[in-house]
Amino acid sequence: MIQYAIAVNLLAFFAMGLDKYKARRHRFRIAERTLWLLAWVGGAFGAMAGMYTFRHKTRHRGFRYGLPLLAAAEFIVYWQWIE
Repeated sequence: MIQYAIAVNLLAFFAMGLDKYKARRHRFRIAERTLWLLAWVGGAFGAMAGMYTFRHKTRHRGFRYGLPLLAAAEFIVYWQWIE
């Protein structure tokens, strides 16, 4: 479980970075649906960290408020899983 959590959070983090990179260069982007999917399958911490690190999607209310709420919910799930 720990390896899965680390992998999906790293993937979400780098997906946010890659999408920001593509946005700056006017390239084909990663769909918001994909970014949300990565967050929902356990990568909310990574997506949130990527959002603030790369300053990407911070103006979108759904991301700005939704990712921290989802990360808090995932923290509770992870915490219960560990115990």
